[in-house]
Amino acid sequence: MIAFERFVLQNGLRVIIHEDKSTPMVAVNIVYNVGSKYEEPDKTGFAHLFEHLMFGGSANIPDFDGPIQEAGGENNAFTNTDLTNFYEIVPAQNVETALWLESDRMLQLRFSKKSLQTQKKVVIEEFKETCLNEPYGDMWHHLSGLCYKIHPYQWPTIGKEISHIADATLEQVETFFYQYYRPDNAILVLAGNITAQDGIALVEKWFGDIQAGQLSKKQYKFEPIQNEFRQHFLYQDVPHDAVYRGYHMAARLTKEYYACDLLSDVMSNGRSSRFYQRLYKEQQLFSTIDAFISGTIDPGLFIIEGKTMPGVSMEKARTAIDEQLQLLQHDRISETELTKLKNGVESSLEYSEVSILNKGISLAYFEILGDAAMINDEAERYQSITAEDIRTAAQTVFRRDNCSELVYIQKKKNK
Repeated sequence: MIAFERFVLQNGLRVIIHEDKSTPMVAVNIVYNVGSKYEEPDKTGFAHLFEHLMFGGSANIPDFDGPIQEAGGENNAFTNTDLTNFYEIVPAQNVETALWLESDRMLQLRFSKKSLQTQKKVVIEEFKETCLNEPYGDMWHHLSGLCYKIHPYQWPTIGKEISHIADATLEQVETFFYQYYRPDNAILVLAGNITAQDGIALVEKWFGDIQAGQLSKKQYKFEPIQNEFRQHFLYQDVPHDAVYRGYHMAARLTKEYYACDLLSDVMSNGRSSRFYQRLYKEQQLFSTIDAFISGTIDPGLFIIEGKTMPGVSMEKARTAIDEQLQLLQHDRISETELTKLKNGVESSLEYSEVSILNKGISLAYFEILGDAAMINDEAERYQSITAEDIRTAAQTVFRRDNCSELVYIQKKKNK
């Protein structure tokens, strides 16, 4: 049970404080409710660009990393389709350093053409390195575009095209900042060796006078039900032929989500999983084979990816995957297997709660979902899933007309 206190400042900033006296540290975690799904189709990659810009200096602080290091702390950030998360871990006596830094960049970034150009170069280089120069690096660009035709999950967090970042203007960037990076669109969590009384006093001191924004979030449309099999072939210089499948599945807070998460573990979590035992070890069709869920807040994807062994035809590999999916649709998994799966999930959840940073991130995430208290119900949601729920999920999700398939075919080198 993770106990916490929740407050809301007059400017709309939601504050969650979890006291943990077993550590000398405090995790300061701030989430802005903006991810790539709030971008415009012709201006993508902005949320990720801002993850970098937020470290480029703010109104009164030219350098972000230096003061954190001097305070004996560390910091980082991540962006996904749904949100942007920044965090610091500092000794408890230096928590004000982190709050000072976060409040100043929430107040106002140090916008300049030089700073923007610097961070644009960093992001563009990352785009080239991870998406263009890496084998299978463009997978998410192609698969997302196959699976989503309406919803903004159709482009990856890094952006649809390099030009969207390259062409970003200072005015566009400032507008995006003042639209989304405001206290009334943020959640601040303090987790660690700090009392609720001291925590709220410090947050009020550093954030209380920041004005709320005039939040007008982009209204996006949800993806209609897919009723056709979609397939796209790429002929590239890759080490192995590969297949990637995206099946639409339900949203984050649904029962089907938890059933699909357990189903992905049945298929590919560990050496006893179906894919490892049957497709990798016994039939030796794949060099790697995996199944996982995208984990998005809105209805997401159940992903299957496999790279074939040399000499194995793509048709044979795809047929073998289909056979395993049909077995899961037809037969319930055993209660022994189900219990093992649930125990594994529960152990992972308990282990994650040891870290004050993980608790800080999770509390903010569940608050984004609707209520931070849901962090204490997560294990119960997994425990409530039955073998029949997992079979039903397989039947619902693994339909051919619900599948988008991306196939990489290795270019034959000239001898």
